[in-house]
Parts: sequence; structure tokens; C-alpha cells
Amino acid sequence: MGARGKSMDTHPERAGAGPEGQHSPALAYPVGQHPQLPPPVVQTGPVAWVRDNLFGSPLDIAMTMCVAWLLYTLLPPFIDWAFVKGTLFGQSRQDCNPDGACWVFLKVRFDQFVYGFYPAGDHWRVNLTAAILAVLGLLFFVPRVPYKGVIALFSLTVFPVIAYVLLVGGVFGLEHVETPKWGGVFLTVLVSVAGIVLALALGIVLALGRQSPLPIISSICTAYIEFVRAVPFITILFMASVMLPLFLPEGVSLEKLLRAMIGTGLFWAAYMAEAVRGGLQALPRGQYEAASAIGLNYWKSMSFIVLPQALKHSIPGIMNTIISLVKDTTLLLLIGIFELLGIVQAAAADPKWLGNYVEGYVAVALVFFLFCFGMSRYSQQLEKRLDTGY
Repeated sequence: MGARGKSMDTHPERAGAGPEGQHSPALAYPVGQHPQLPPPVVQTGPVAWVRDNLFGSPLDIAMTMCVAWLLYTLLPPFIDWAFVKGTLFGQSRQDCNPDGACWVFLKVRFDQFVYGFYPAGDHWRVNLTAAILAVLGLLFFVPRVPYKGVIALFSLTVFPVIAYVLLVGGVFGLEHVETPKWGGVFLTVLVSVAGIVLALALGIVLALGRQSPLPIISSICTAYIEFVRAVPFITILFMASVMLPLFLPEGVSLEKLLRAMIGTGLFWAAYMAEAVRGGLQALPRGQYEAASAIGLNYWKSMSFIVLPQALKHSIPGIMNTIISLVKDTTLLLLIGIFELLGIVQAAAADPKWLGNYVEGYVAVALVFFLFCFGMSRYSQQLEKRLDTGY
């Protein structure tokens, strides 16, 4: 062999042969190179997570011990009440164990908790409306689905008409169902979706108006935002329910549910506007100047340059407002609209089920937790997908 072959290392120790000719894996690599070993267990995996997050400092250790003590104190009695002594099967309160949870209450009243007092034979109309809404939501929020603009336009224009015809009826042979019969989860979702759409659309307009260079528009938007944020939500609901009909022209009336939806959207639009305004202020001034430099007018620069970036920065604030809106739909009970919490309280007041309000509150808490936690997780995934930190 040539000089290249002579330069090869022929020492048996370096070639991987041991003193007795046995192969040594640690020495089977060229000089200066080492095998890639897995990281130590204490630096990665569950052990490292527990050490860093639960026992990383004296304060973390104290808080971990407090939480562990609370779980040890509260969790076993709850498990004993809810599962060990709880009753799942039966038709009345007499079938339940008096020392445990009576889940029979939820099973017997399940349709009422979901649909309110909507006629049982027409539940398919609510289910069909919910299915259409779910499909539109999946098409709009799932990435890589084409024609999202068409889907959004259909959702904002055609779907409300379809939902109104299905839910209210009175046409095409559908029985007319009055809105006072609506309730439960169905009504909570309906008010939440309507309030979110109205609050987000109006909130963006108010945020842009508050930053408008025109003093009149800026003053009007600022006054509206500050006034609404200075009063509690229940005040707006009472005004929409009691005071608004007094200002309508003679012969014109709006359903109480519609007034509540409008009041919900108008109230939370002020908070949504502040969340969007935070995103607008976080945007560097150079973005506005760059849009003007390439000849874009105000609306084009806002549509294509400013708002897409500002809304990305505003995702946490917007989602926080949406979650608050969903939870505050429980206040509709105070104006006589039986959403989920109201319908559960009405059912627990039945003499046949007196004392079962705890099971109802647990079910309401679980439903709202699923709604709010799901929206929170989606917002986190949306932030990662849009790469808001870039």
C-alpha cells in the first residue's frame, strides 16, 4: 500500500482489539472521536422534569408539598363520594345511595340539560344545526383547507339563515319553537358563538377607530370602550332586556334572546378592542411606513400588512376575552334565559331531586372546563403554527 495506507493506525488497542484479542466497542472509533451516548437520566425525561418543575428551588418544594397535601386531603373523599358510593343506574332519587353522588339525576335530566325545553321530537333540528356548525368550524380552522374565504363568507351569511330556519321553524313544515323553550348546552353554545363573532368583528373596528388620525372617530371609539369597560356585564344585560325595548319604535320588538346576544357582543367588543389595540401598538412603526412607501392606501395596508401581524400578537388577549365571554354566559340566568347553569339549577329545584345540585354543578364545571381548556389549547397550537415569536 502507498503512503496513505501506511498512515493508517495499526495499533491493536486503537483498532478495537483488547489485550486478549477481544473487541472493545469503546475503542472501535478513530482517534479523537467518541460514541454518541444517551444523555444522563437526571438531565432529561420524567426525572429531570420532576426535578426542574417540582423540586427546583425551596419555594418549588414548599408549593409541591402543599399541593400534595391538598390532593391527599381532598381527592380520596371525592373519589369515595363520586365513584365508590356513587349511583349510576336508576330512575329516581330513591334508587341512589344517600352517602354518595346521585348521577342518576344527570342521566334522567340529560335531554333537558342539553336541549332545554326544546320539543323532544325536534331534537334532530338542533343536532343538524350543531353538525353543520362543527363541519364549518373544522373546514375553517384546520390548516391546508382551501377556499377559507368562501367558508367564512358562507358561515357569516348563509349559515345564520339556515340555523334560524331549523331552530325557529314555522316554514317548510317545521313546527314553530319559541325561544323561551331553548336552553341548556345548546343555548350556551349558541350565545357564545354569536357573541364571539359580533365581539371580534366590532372589536377590530373599535381598535382601528381608536387609533384613527381623525379626532371625531377616535373620540367616539374611545368613549364607547371606556364607558363599557366601566360598567359590569350584568348591567348591560339588564339594559338589553328591560331598557332596550323602551327605545324601539312602536310595533317593533326583539326577542329577549336576541337582545341578550346583542348585549353580549357589544359588551365584550370593548375588551376585544383593547386586546387588538395591544397588537397594533406592538407592531413597529416601520411596518406602517413600509406599507405607505409601496403605495398602499389605508384599508389595503391594514388588510394586508398591519392587521395580519397585529392579530398574531393579539392571540393570547383575544383568547382570554373569548374564554371570559363563554364563562359569563351563565349570567343570562339573571334575566330569565335558562342556559346550562340555569337549566341545572331549575332541575335541582324540582322536589323530586332536592339536594342534587352538587352533581349538577360538577357537570356544569366539567362542561365549561372542556370548552375553555379546548379553546386554550387551540390558541397555543395556533401561536406555534403562526410562529408569533418570529
